[in-house]
Amino acid sequence: MDNREVIGSWLSGPRAAAEEMGVEFGYRGERLGLPEEGPGSIAPVGRRLAAVFVDWILCVLIAYGLIAHGDYNASNPWALVVFAVLSLVGLSLVGSTPGKLLLRLRVTRLDGGRLSPLAVLIRTVLLLLVIPAVVWDRDTRGLHDKAAKSVEIRL
Repeated sequence: MDNREVIGSWLSGPRAAAEEMGVEFGYRGERLGLPEEGPGSIAPVGRRLAAVFVDWILCVLIAYGLIAHGDYNASNPWALVVFAVLSLVGLSLVGSTPGKLLLRLRVTRLDGGRLSPLAVLIRTVLLLLVIPAVVWDRDTRGLHDKAAKSVEIRL
């Protein structure tokens, strides 16, 4: 193996190097028994981030208008409290938040059922900590989803 091959495998990353050695990774969600595309498939990362953004903007507006009574500043934690309540209520009742519904996403158990209240609580607390939500596996499931045994899918 010459130096160019070594440098090339290093630059392309471990996945590309493993694929060159014959490892097949399959599509996101295949290991979970989900379809590759369409309803029931793993939600794309961009759509998931957009849904969180929509929910966050909604929570900031609610905190500003209802809770803070116009005396709102950026360091006020009320938007975070509203975000937690929105997530807990939305995921418990319909499996989605307003942002997820708008972008046609749902959070379910791995077997397709509704999350238990305890799983919703675990997922929400870990989501609020942010770091578990940005550490993903091969199926783009964050640690908050893995802890709750959930998956975010397309509707």
